[in-house]
Order: sequence, then C-alpha cells, then structure tokens
Amino acid sequence: MEVTVLCFTIGATGFGGPAVLIAMMEDEFVQRRKWISRQYFLDLVGATNLIPGPNSVEMSMHIGKIRAGMPGLFAAGIAFVVPAVAITLALAYMYARFGSLPAVAPFLYGVKPVIVAVIASAVLRLGKPAVKNWHLALIGAVVVVATLLGLNEVIAMLGGGILGMLWLQLVVNRTDRKLDAGRITSWIPWVMPTLAVGGVAAAAEKVPVTLSAIWWFFLKIGAVLYGSGYVLIAFIQRGIVDDLGWLTQPQVLDAVAAGQITPGPFTSTAAFIGYYLMGVPGGIVAAAGIFTPSFILAYLLNPLVPRLRKSTWTAAFLDAVNVASVGLMAAVTVELALATLLVLPLGPEVWMKWPTWVIALLAGFGAIRLRISPTWLVVAGSLVGWLLGRFTGYA
Repeated sequence: MEVTVLCFTIGATGFGGPAVLIAMMEDEFVQRRKWISRQYFLDLVGATNLIPGPNSVEMSMHIGKIRAGMPGLFAAGIAFVVPAVAITLALAYMYARFGSLPAVAPFLYGVKPVIVAVIASAVLRLGKPAVKNWHLALIGAVVVVATLLGLNEVIAMLGGGILGMLWLQLVVNRTDRKLDAGRITSWIPWVMPTLAVGGVAAAAEKVPVTLSAIWWFFLKIGAVLYGSGYVLIAFIQRGIVDDLGWLTQPQVLDAVAAGQITPGPFTSTAAFIGYYLMGVPGGIVAAAGIFTPSFILAYLLNPLVPRLRKSTWTAAFLDAVNVASVGLMAAVTVELALATLLVLPLGPEVWMKWPTWVIALLAGFGAIRLRISPTWLVVAGSLVGWLLGRFTGYA
C-alpha cells in the first residue's frame, strides 16, 4: 500500500519532533496527493491533541484508515514507528557495546534549520483554513504567546479550545440554543486523563526487571502521555530511576540523547531503555507497550471525528482546538528558530550562525515556492551539515 510506504519514509526521515512529522504528512497527504482536505487534516490534528499518545503516530494511523480501512490503520502505524524503533535499537546496541553514542552533530547542524523551515511552511499552509476570522486569529495568537511564556502545551491547547468554544458560541455567534450536553460530555472520557498526567504512569513499586514489567511500565506511560514527547523524560526519571531503580540518571540521559538523534517519534526512546535492560526482546516489548494505547485510541477515535462537525458547539470547539494546534506549531517554530539560528544573549558570536540562516532560507524557498518534499530537504540538510563539519569546522 502506498500509504504504508509513505508513512515508513516519513518515519525514517522526520527529525525534529511531532511538529515536523505532522508538517511532512500535510505536505505528502494533503498538498501533494490530496487524499484528504486541509480542513479534515486540521480536524484530525486537533482531535489527536485531545487524547494521550504521540500525535504523529496517531495521525499516521488516521491517514491509513482513511486510505485502506482498518488494515491500513495498523499497517500505516506500524510502518511509521518501525524505522525509529529499529534505529534506536541499533544505537542501543552500539551504546551497550562501546559505551557511547555515535557522533552525529554535523548532520544535525544541517538538519535543524531545515526543520525550522519545514514547520514554518506547514504553519502557513495550515493557518489559512484554521484562521477563519479574526476571533480565531486572536485565540491562536494567545496560545502562541502563552506557550512561549511557559504555559504547558496541553493546558494551552485545551484552554484555547474550551474558552474559544464559549467565546465563539456565546459572544460571536450568540447561540441561544442550549448546549448539547450529550455531545460534549461524550468527550469527557477522552480528555479526563489530562488531569491524571501528574503521576499515574510513573507510580510504581520496585519489581525485578522482566519483559512483562517493562511492557506494563511503558503501557501505562503510553496511556497517559499528553503533550510533548519530552514529558516522557519526567515519567522515566521518576519511574525507572527513582521508583524502580532499573537505570541511573546518566543512563537515562543517554537514552534521551538517542531519541534526539533518531528520526520519527521521540517515544522510540522506550526501545533504547528496553534494549539496555533486556536486549532486543526488551526493546521490542518496551516499544510495543508505549505505542499500544495509540493504536487502541486511534481505532476508537477515527469514526468520531467527522461527527464533531454536526453540532455547532463541538464544531466551534474543534475550530478553536485547530487554531490552538497551529498556534502550538508556531510556538515550536519560534523556539527552534531561536535555538538554531541565534546565539543568546545576542553578541558578535551571532554571525557564526550565518550558515544555518542560509540553510533555513533555502529550505524555506524549496518548501514553499518549489514544493520540494521535506524528506529530500532533510536529506540535503544533513549532507550540507556534514560537508560544513568536514571542510569548514562550522558544524
């Protein structure tokens, strides 16, 4: 199936977290192949933000379901995560054997500015259908500012959705019909886990390292993991280091580093930890545990998304969540741009960053004007980064 091959390719080349992975999906599935409308794609992005699990993985499953039914959902999801898990297992093998991770800094030097350009181009494309009026534009702007000021992205997204829905319905549309309680309350089970993120997954009694214990630990994390994949670090720190004592903090930091240099979802870090604990079986079991809830939730959620447009209240909620999701992507773009293109605090050293500016501008031109696939832009960026490191010393 074509969707399986495309999801595998995106999973194998998508560096930089969920924002760039979703941007690559939008480019392939909406802009190039026109399999779904940009509005429906936005609805899926907004809906996946309301449930636990890595958004990019769940998006791949939704696209698979749309193209090839239930077999497509599972095939696309598996194809999307396999590259990240396989590469992470290879890194874990090298780490266990040689005691260190390979040097990939020059490659990432060229990839990071490409990621900034790819996400920025996706924000521009998705922003057009999401920002339907100035009220939604204001909601998106508030989410961007709140996120940049440090507000948790889950709170920003849900708060933007709920407050935006109330504003749009009660003030803008002046809806005088009673709130459709049945439709709204039917979604409470999906968003209630947000309230439990603080420690449900991490709470654990000390048990010996077994395959079943590894699977259960990561299954619990996958069931309540909201927001950025980096929340995973907090769960692992508390659960595996503090409570279970399976690993030391330096070992966890190395696992996180492996997730940083691996394409695909950051949650593939679980495979690194599983391998370090019990070899290849441990890595596979850990990956299966953390991704299993995503398959279940995507299976249950997919047929419900179109129904959200049938109620004015849930449609308004989805509009607000959609623009909040784009706002989160815009905030990520700003944060990545500051980290990649500038030296803070500003000083003479900022001129040392000129190669990243050139790479970002060329990648942006290629993505927006020439419509070059993000996959090829990432490959080109990694090659340029290697050349800069090899012959100039900038990387």
